[in-house]
Amino acid sequence: MKIINLKNLKLKRLIVFDLDGTLAPTKSVMDGEMVKLFIKLLKAKKVAVIGGGKYGLFKEQMLGRLKGNKSLLQNLFLFPTTANAFYRYNKGWIRVYSHELSKQQIKKIIATFHRVLKEINYQHPKKTYGKVIENRGTQVTFSALGQDVVKILGKKGVVLKQRWTKKNTPLKMQIAKLVGKYLPELEVHAAGFTSIDVTKKGIDKAYGLRQIEKQLRVKIKDMVFIGDAIFPGGNDYAITKTPVAYMKVLGPEETKKIIRSLL
Repeated sequence: MKIINLKNLKLKRLIVFDLDGTLAPTKSVMDGEMVKLFIKLLKAKKVAVIGGGKYGLFKEQMLGRLKGNKSLLQNLFLFPTTANAFYRYNKGWIRVYSHELSKQQIKKIIATFHRVLKEINYQHPKKTYGKVIENRGTQVTFSALGQDVVKILGKKGVVLKQRWTKKNTPLKMQIAKLVGKYLPELEVHAAGFTSIDVTKKGIDKAYGLRQIEKQLRVKIKDMVFIGDAIFPGGNDYAITKTPVAYMKVLGPEETKKIIRSLL
């Protein structure tokens, strides 16, 4: 259910955000204006964040920017690696659950990525930054330009990712489709600008919303999801399988407008 009337938005008990492309540019930190708005929102509402990145990225992109506001963190709930893990705050961040892939599954996923790339005669970019295939424990992620492109290049890295996805989205979807074909027992998400994530079966952002409902005792109909990829093939699209209200944004600037309307 897409929200059109902002009055309905204010009635929601819990606000759920995607991270990359919604609260912050891809693999980048939230800017100063977003941090101020986010802190104000935490004073008024419970907030959850579901993102494809690992917990370490959540710390870099979000938590490092919220220092000095520990009293508000009890209203913040984190679901990294597409809700394969859940963290909540109680005098420190506590991991509530984590759906780890087995060693055999990780080995098979990595081998499958290599198989598919060879099968389609994939050519890696001339230069990559960090691991192209990364084991995140609960998730294995392929990143065309490498995991650390933004960390190393900053804004230039964001631009490179945007250029790559504009040119190569059909290629990324082809890789994801073939990986899914060879790994039917697992879940494959064509996530972010340049990434493909593989997780345990049935774990996606719809699963994340159901976990929020279970763990926080807030019904899905009393939540709103805000994300930049709520379209077929997008890594936020799974939430449309649930009765959650949602709002699609083009990026952090639109997210700021929505937060202001909530305050």
